[in-house]
Parts: sequence; structure tokens; C-alpha cells
Amino acid sequence: MARSCPGGPPSSVEAGLSEDLGGGRVRCLACPRRCVLPPGGRGFCGTKVNVGGRLCELNYSKVSSVAMDPIEKKPLFHFMPGSWAYSVGTVGCNLACRHCQNWEISQPGVPPERFPWLRDLTPEEAVEQAVELGASSVAYTYNEPTVVSMEWVVDTARLAREAGLKNVSVTNGYWSPEAVDRLAPLLDAANVDVKAFSDEFYGKVAAAPSMRPVLDTVVSLVDRGVHVELTYLVIPGLNDGEEEIRAFSRWVADEVGDDTPVHFSRFHPEFKMRGVPPTPAETLEMAHEVARSEGLNFVYLGNVPGDPRESTYCPSCGTPLIRRFGFDVLDCRLSGGRCPSCGREIPIVGPCRSRTGFYDLM
Repeated sequence: MARSCPGGPPSSVEAGLSEDLGGGRVRCLACPRRCVLPPGGRGFCGTKVNVGGRLCELNYSKVSSVAMDPIEKKPLFHFMPGSWAYSVGTVGCNLACRHCQNWEISQPGVPPERFPWLRDLTPEEAVEQAVELGASSVAYTYNEPTVVSMEWVVDTARLAREAGLKNVSVTNGYWSPEAVDRLAPLLDAANVDVKAFSDEFYGKVAAAPSMRPVLDTVVSLVDRGVHVELTYLVIPGLNDGEEEIRAFSRWVADEVGDDTPVHFSRFHPEFKMRGVPPTPAETLEMAHEVARSEGLNFVYLGNVPGDPRESTYCPSCGTPLIRRFGFDVLDCRLSGGRCPSCGREIPIVGPCRSRTGFYDLM
């Protein structure tokens, strides 16, 4: 379990990924920014601080959001469909996306330790509650807890494994190789938000110099046996060009795998991009067609409840296999993990069961 940070706030613990640079300076190794912190300095994410020459994480066992969510909300469509995910968020993020839908907790404008909505939740309490509520997994989600609150996530994930629960990361994927090495052995599934397929977008919209670390994280997680699904939020005028979507889809097919589920989601105006209109339906349809033409077998449309492309179909014969409406699983028609019509094996992890509704725990 994490060790308390001498001289730090009560909720601070020593960060596991750091480098002593001498002279009291430390380098954080949790993400590609590799922030160098002088004594008293704080990292980009706001959750890492140099206390007496040690890198400390400030908000251990402090959470902002807890809910029992359908796993489909993550979104994960091929991982234990119809199950419940005990979902937890903290405060802070290592990106600064101008359109973030959870900006109140990812970019709150105050130090994480002074965030007003925090509640105490130890790893032991989180796992105990998840088991009591009948969750199949613990999801680290809403802001970017997997990296910015890594010590709490690592300790919780280990206890979750011992309790028979799966671990899920809903993440921007902006991880360092060291973070992948530490986290991948504890994760069963991840939905990685590939925000665009250009460095220009990442620089202007997400305050990151390159998309390459995200792509590397995706490939590394897949190589280590983590079930990965990808989300691409389609934003009018910024990342919705046909050629960009084609390049993204081709990369998925060639480097990640043509059975990788891809979710093209509809943009809704939020945070610093309230003047950008929602994604037109025809743009989402174009993205779906392009991805399928590039050989991707499982392409979904998100934030459009009732669209038939929320459901899973057999890539070989087109038989409906899992019918969804929003986050609800209406029915499952798999037979021993295969299409009941043509017998094709369908890459679904775990059992599939019907389920409707969700509820909040805060």
C-alpha cells in the first residue's frame, strides 16, 4: 500500500514513478510531460507536488464522483456486456481539453486538495462497496484517475483483483511507458479516448504536443493482453474530416486490430467550446462508413440513443447479436460466443446479459 508523504498534507502519499534530479528537484514519470518540480513545485495535473525532495500525490483516498454505471457507459461494448461497473473519479487531469464534459473535476481551477466536492474513500472501502452492490468491475473514470491518482488506483486495483473484480480504465491514454508498465498488469479493460488523428488538434485543443504517446499506449495495452476499445469524439470543423477519420481507421486496422471496437461519438457543446455546434448525423454516418470501408469489424455510434449502430452485428452475415438502446442492453443473441446464424466467433469478453438503468452513489 502507498506510504504517507512526510511533511505533506494529510491525504498525500509518495508517488511511485519519480526520479531524483538532485538539488531537491524531482521529475514525475507518470505521463509524457515528465514535469520537473523544484521544492514546493506542482505538476501540470495539479496532483503531484515536490515535498522536501520527494514526489507526492496529494489526493489519496479523496474522490469526487462515485456511481454504479452500466459498463456500456464507459463505453465498453465487448467487455462483460450488461454488467455493472463501480465507477470512481478523483480530481485533475494531465490534459487540458477545451471541450471536456467533466471539466468541473478535471480542470477545477483550484488545487485538488481544496476541491469542495471531495469525499473520503479508501481502497478497502471502494472494493467493499463494489462487492456489496454487485459490481463486476471497478472503473477508474470521469477525470483521469488512472494517472493523476495512480497510487490510489494501484492499491484499489490490487484489492479488487483479490476480491474477484475486474479493473477498467477510462482514459485519455496520455501515459508514459513507465505508467503502462505499472498499470497494465492490473487492468482487464480500457477505453482510450483518441481525441483526433493529428498533432495539431492535440496541441490546440488538448494542450499536448503530440498524439504519439496516446497511440503508443493503445498498442502497448493490447500487446499486454488488456481488452481495449477506442472512442473518437467527432467535433465539427476540428477532427471530422474524411481523410483524418480514414487515417485513424487505417491505423486501428493495421496497428491495433480490425476486431477492435471503435466508438464514434457525437459532440455536444461544453466548457470552452460552447460555440461549436453538435455533430451532424451525416458526419457520424460518414465516419461509420469510412471505418467499415477500412476493414474495421465493430464500429459504433455514441450519444445518439436509438441509432441502430449502437448494437452489435455479425461482421460476416449481419445478424443482430446484442441490441442496445443508449446504455441499456435489450437482449443478447450470442451462442457460445459465436453468431447463431453463421457460427463466426465474436470477440466478446465475459458473459452477456440484458440490463437496463443506472444509479448514482454520491
